Amino acid sequence: MASNQEAWLLENGKKALSRETRHGRTAHNMSSSSLRKKSDLKLVHKVPCALLRAFLANLQEVILGTKLSVLFPAIPLAIAAECFGFGRPWVFALSLIALTPLAERVSFLTEQIAFYTGPTVGGLLNATCGNATELIIAVFALSQKKIEVVKYSLLGSILSNLLLVLGTSLFCGGIANIQSEQKYDRRQADVNSLLLMLALLCHLLPLLFKFAGGDAALAAVPTLQLSRASSIVMLLAYVAYLVFQLWTHRKLFEDEEDSDDDESGEGAAIGFWSGFAWLLGMTVVIALLSEYVVETIEDASDTWGLSVSFLSIILLPIVGNAAEHAGAIIFAFKNKLDISLGVALGSATQISMFVVPLCVVVSWIMGIEMDLNFNLLETGSLALAIIVTAFTLQDGTSHYMKGLVLLLCYIIISACFFVSKTPLHGSNPNNMGLKTTVDQLFRA
Repeated sequence: MASNQEAWLLENGKKALSRETRHGRTAHNMSSSSLRKKSDLKLVHKVPCALLRAFLANLQEVILGTKLSVLFPAIPLAIAAECFGFGRPWVFALSLIALTPLAERVSFLTEQIAFYTGPTVGGLLNATCGNATELIIAVFALSQKKIEVVKYSLLGSILSNLLLVLGTSLFCGGIANIQSEQKYDRRQADVNSLLLMLALLCHLLPLLFKFAGGDAALAAVPTLQLSRASSIVMLLAYVAYLVFQLWTHRKLFEDEEDSDDDESGEGAAIGFWSGFAWLLGMTVVIALLSEYVVETIEDASDTWGLSVSFLSIILLPIVGNAAEHAGAIIFAFKNKLDISLGVALGSATQISMFVVPLCVVVSWIMGIEMDLNFNLLETGSLALAIIVTAFTLQDGTSHYMKGLVLLLCYIIISACFFVSKTPLHGSNPNNMGLKTTVDQLFRA
């Protein structure tokens, strides 16, 4: 099997690369790799035509090389449902299901490209494409001026990573290893916690500034200006974080990968240009399905009797990132909490410090007024999630009780948005009532 794979790689002009190059892998890649399966290329090698043989080998690695391949039929079904005018909730559900294997395959393809570009470029590529699904959905929602959907979906991704994914990982890992104490490297968790606190500050100030500004109309412009300035600062902080992660303190983020790299010794499964072409094609499909999701989310909300906030904050992140989440939980079962923490905290940090401020800047360029004020209920939920997570990870050890508390927090927040019927377009009446009370206190 090894000789056959090497022969195929030689045919594509590349051999398995060195251990140093494999350090371009991130926790996201390792998490998704737990859902992959070995491809048997014996039948493919019997095809006489070299071009057809290469195409079939790529097809088998990319489409059939994952345990989620059974979900790929949802892609043509979603397109057919849209083209033939099926019920809009069906389009939403099928598109959401189809995004699950695509997100996992994007992670696989970025890892394959990283084999050829080296660890630094590969790390940058992973940092950019790690949450490509959320970013594409946000851009399409912005193009349709559904700013609330953008805020809800990004907030939901952060909450699901901090409470659901991390909580399930700690709980399952604690149950599976109940006789031993689970330990992890605190240094990586500390860096991510600091960045999440910075992101929380950038969300709190526009909210407090709006409350302290007196008239809402007069405070709107300064709040928007503050949000845009804060977004630029957040993007600069994220660039500094990439420098810290990929250059100055790279070993801090690679220690947990060393043993796995030594054991696996795997090389690239597909060629560079093949990986690039597949990545481009899947990005186009993700963009198409993301457009379907954004267009049909309100129809699904009306039909199912669920608020848009619940669908965006709870359902969308759970289904869209199911592959990555499942991988983190699997590694927690194997007592590899550093990888699980890298997935949960790394993804939350990337969304809060890169995707959210980037959406603010993109909306600025598009002439759309999007700020960092996520309203009181949403910002309060974010603050509690970050604070509880920081307290949970402060001692470098874990047990199932910590994970259970995080899960219960997520359930309570989910119940809150389930019963909340805040209209998609318009202000939350509860926020308006609290704003009046706060204004009275400031005047006093």
